[in-house]
Amino acid sequence: MAGINVHKTGIDNWNPQGAHIERFMENAAYTSAHPDDTLILVGPSRFADLGVAPTAGSTDIQTAINKLVAIGMVQSMQVSQQRNVTPVQAIGSGRNYFMAGKSMVNFNMARLYAKGNNLQRALYRGVVSDANVNAFNPAEPAASTGGDGNSRYALNLDSEMFLIPFGMCLVFRDKSNASLGGFYMESCMIQGYQLSVVSGQNVIMDNVSGLCDRMFPIDIGSQVGNFFGGRVSVPADVTTPEGNDLGNGRLA
Repeated sequence: MAGINVHKTGIDNWNPQGAHIERFMENAAYTSAHPDDTLILVGPSRFADLGVAPTAGSTDIQTAINKLVAIGMVQSMQVSQQRNVTPVQAIGSGRNYFMAGKSMVNFNMARLYAKGNNLQRALYRGVVSDANVNAFNPAEPAASTGGDGNSRYALNLDSEMFLIPFGMCLVFRDKSNASLGGFYMESCMIQGYQLSVVSGQNVIMDNVSGLCDRMFPIDIGSQVGNFFGGRVSVPADVTTPEGNDLGNGRLA
C-alpha cells in the first residue's frame, strides 16, 4: 500500500487505484473534524464587541475567545446560509448573468433538558447576567426564579430580553489540536422553540430555531486550552511521510 501515500491534484497524473485526490487521506480520521472536537460558545452580538480586529493574529483572537461562554449538553446543531440569486437576461444576448441579494443564516439546536440553565438561558449567558434576566418588563418575565434566586428557565419569547441579539461561535479542531477554522454567528435572534414529550423516550430535548445576520469566519489557531489534558504535542508515530502538505503537515 506504499503507493497510496501520494495524492494527485490534476488530470495529468490521475491514478484512481493508486492515489488519493487533492490531499493525503490515510490519516483522515485524525485530521478531520469530529463532534468531539467541536465547541459551541456564546457571547456578544458582534465579533467586534470582543475588542479584537478581524485581521488580528491568532494570539489576540484566542484572548478574545476566552471571553465567551461554552454551551454544553448540545445534541445537535444545524446551520444553513442562503441568499437569493436571480438570473437576468438582456435584449440582444442569449447569455444569463446573475444578481445576488443579502445572505440569511438560519440555525437549529437541540440540547438535553436537565437541571440548570435551559437552552434559551444558556444562549443568553454572554449578554444578560443572572441578575438582569428579569430586569425587563415584569408583566412579561423571561424566566422563572428558583428558590436560590437564580433565573435558569428562560422561556417567554414575548419578554423584552429576547429582543436583545446575541452571538454564537463554533470552533473546529482535529485530533491533533490543529485548528480547522470556525465562525462567529453575529446578531442571533431566537425565532422558535419546540419541546416534545413522548411516552417511553429516553431523554427530553429543548429545541430552538433562529436567524442571524452573518457567519463571520475566524481562526483561533491551535494549542489553546488544555485540549489533551496536559499533552500538547502529537506522538511522532502518527507523522506521515508527506512533509507539510495539506492534511498531514499539522501532525508533526
